[in-house]
Amino acid sequence: MSPELPTRLAPLDPGQPDAEALIARSEALMSALYPSESNHFEPADGLRPPNGEFWGLWLGEQLVGCGGVKCHAPAGEPAYGEIKRLFVLDSARGRGVAKQLMAQLEAGLRERGVMLARLETGIHQPEALGLYRRLGYVERPPFGDYALDPLSVFLEKAL
Repeated sequence: MSPELPTRLAPLDPGQPDAEALIARSEALMSALYPSESNHFEPADGLRPPNGEFWGLWLGEQLVGCGGVKCHAPAGEPAYGEIKRLFVLDSARGRGVAKQLMAQLEAGLRERGVMLARLETGIHQPEALGLYRRLGYVERPPFGDYALDPLSVFLEKAL
């Protein structure tokens, strides 16, 4: 039995080559699951400070997961952070990587004073839906610029 690899959770620039490679794998998966009009890929700039942040999780020396959040402050509504680009390599799934990334993204929102997290995911991702629901996310109508889409599920969580 091999020893458990050390994990490292740290901020990551979404334009860094390892991050771009994970994002490309995520986009390929989403493009295989959904038509283009149902995919909502956030550009890297939207996940950089001051209104965003992006994190990576490494097992040993390999970046195995990433996720970001983009903060929104719509007029007349509560501010919220939108979880974007959460992705974990198949080889690292089932190890709590996504849960650790989500905890970090939520903690970052609370530190900013943003007490609401939202996200959009697809109906063909039962593992993701299960994770979000276990973390306390509940369904809601479309938000922001999203339109109703039978392939999308919209979720939120009060932090």
